[in-house]
Amino acid sequence: MNVEIFYFAGCPNHKPASERVRGIIREDGLSAQVNEIEVPNEAEAKRVGFLGSPTIRVNGVDIEPASRTAAGGSFACRCYPGGLPATEMIRAALQEAQEPGT
Repeated sequence: MNVEIFYFAGCPNHKPASERVRGIIREDGLSAQVNEIEVPNEAEAKRVGFLGSPTIRVNGVDIEPASRTAAGGSFACRCYPGGLPATEMIRAALQEAQEPGT
């Protein structure tokens, strides 16, 4: 399983979100490659479909189901309820990626 954490330098939620992802992977005994990818500017944000910092994708799929069809990119903070992506949302995306055919 491949997990990508896209962020911009100085994002206050990048490190806590990364720690949350890694903690869930450990707790659930999953095998995953976690890559943290800095998005340096607006042009790169558009190129990679960055939806704001942090954006987390599992096997190329955004962890937030409602954002999976979003187009474009934005060099901005990503607003999750409570500031960080919810543990349940991350865990659900990791479990979904393990299902056959995904």
